[in-house]
Amino acid sequence: MTHRERFVETLLFGKPDRIPFTPGGPRESTLRAWHAQGLPEGANYMDVLFGQIAARRAEKGLPPADFRPRQREEGVDVSFKMIPTFEEKVLEHKDGHYIVQDWMGAITEISDEFDYTYIRQARDFVTRKWHRFPVQSRADFEERIKWRFNANDPARYPADFEERCARLRNRDFPLTVSFNGPFWQLREFCGFEGLCELVLVDPEFVRDMATFWRDFCSDVMQVILERVVPDMLHFSEDMAYKEHPMISPEMTEEFCGPCYRQWIGQARAAGTKLFAIDSDGRIDALIPVWIKCGVNCVDPIEVAAGNDIAAMRATFGKKVSYRGGVDKRAMAAGGATLKAELARNRPIVRDGGFIPGCDHGVPPDVSWPNFQDYALQLAELTGWLD
Repeated sequence: MTHRERFVETLLFGKPDRIPFTPGGPRESTLRAWHAQGLPEGANYMDVLFGQIAARRAEKGLPPADFRPRQREEGVDVSFKMIPTFEEKVLEHKDGHYIVQDWMGAITEISDEFDYTYIRQARDFVTRKWHRFPVQSRADFEERIKWRFNANDPARYPADFEERCARLRNRDFPLTVSFNGPFWQLREFCGFEGLCELVLVDPEFVRDMATFWRDFCSDVMQVILERVVPDMLHFSEDMAYKEHPMISPEMTEEFCGPCYRQWIGQARAAGTKLFAIDSDGRIDALIPVWIKCGVNCVDPIEVAAGNDIAAMRATFGKKVSYRGGVDKRAMAAGGATLKAELARNRPIVRDGGFIPGCDHGVPPDVSWPNFQDYALQLAELTGWLD
């Protein structure tokens, strides 16, 4: 099987020859720790793991296997972000912190151990504090935000977009198109507290923003779908804490459901088969709403938040598949704790619809020796050492 076939077959409860090997990835602080613990400087950690798996296969007398997915798979490289972004600038620097205007227009505070470019992407485990968000009123949304989301702006699409899509039509790896879900995006506009207040005091404004986001993403997605059909549509939608969701299932249905249904219906009509939501926190109360809207895959299934993947499989059956689900704390502990954690996941792997891996970014308390041990055990669990 190709990596693409294996990915789709696994998550649709088909019959893959093996399960994709996706152990998870480190952040900058984790890599620094790993280099101090024996990972050679300049070495790609996945290349090292692949070499160890290949050696283990050879020790067992097994033939070479195509277990090495492309590390930099080509994507459509289409931007769903605001264009132009706000000017990034430092407003104040004191007491070991920067206060900056970030690219989304929010006023954000960050330790000067980092710089404000860390706000753009999850390069490390960085705590931030938000002081103010760009949307404080309907007028802010109309005047500061909407014009930045023009689906027809040529800057959204790479210069080689047509050629890129033509190449992707003949791919042997899974193609995913990802963008923010409505809760995530409206939270970036208004802030978490601001959005939750608006849901109660001005729900019509929330619906208007969600509808705007729904239609903008549909318009951009349609440009893609006319040229290449992705295997997965993936929504970033962090909307849960430890033990509980941030908003109720009823609110999720009311404010987010119309977006999910439109996007999923549109992509399904073009031939996409997998529709995934990424949310940290405990998500089991939200899964029934997501399933009703057409979602059939969720990640990363954080164990520390209270998610129980066996209970979720018992409740939701094969209506939804999973990615992640391996407790990072067990990876840090190693030894018998790690073995027990992978044994806990084994029945779900055998049942199908599950690509196991770290349940979030790999933190620096997971040592390089423990990560290597975990990776070899994961390779065995997913069929790469048989």
